[in-house]
Amino acid sequence: MNKAFTKESDGDDDELPPEMAVPVGSKNYMTPGGWRRLGRELYDLVHKERPHVTNVVNWAASNGDRSENADYQYGKRRLREIDRRIRFLQKRLENAEVVDPETREATDQIFFSATVSYLREDGREETIAIVGIDETDMKRNYVSWTSPVARALLKAREGDVVPLRTPHGVEDLEIIAVSYVALQTETPD
Repeated sequence: MNKAFTKESDGDDDELPPEMAVPVGSKNYMTPGGWRRLGRELYDLVHKERPHVTNVVNWAASNGDRSENADYQYGKRRLREIDRRIRFLQKRLENAEVVDPETREATDQIFFSATVSYLREDGREETIAIVGIDETDMKRNYVSWTSPVARALLKAREGDVVPLRTPHGVEDLEIIAVSYVALQTETPD
């Protein structure tokens, strides 16, 4: 059968894992640092990585037989991956609603971009920052606003006790402090 009528499975679908999808009817909230980080990644892909891979593919294609040319085949696959990521980043940045925590009026109520300290039932104190879906970083305790813990905390206030549904049952979280400060969502170079 002619190759033109068959679809190679190269993983080129734009399906996202559920934790990366923006809920239907919601905005794609992002902090300014997260927006800059995605913008930098997009710039690097378009202006650095894609041109480099294109040059490698052109060189490999000039060597002749493409069917057994690993540089050519890998390069074409890498170009598809880069193009898919570029489309993803363009959509994410285009639909982003940037929320700067430093411009929010003083409040003890929890909204997007809040840094929240709470007490768990076992006495442990935890502090998290509620960030955009693309900014989640568990090493820094940055959780997505769509995560179960963030959803439990949203709209609550300092001093409130909120229920968090876990696989092991319901746990009460006591909110100790709420603040809105600039977050370091960019990775150091």
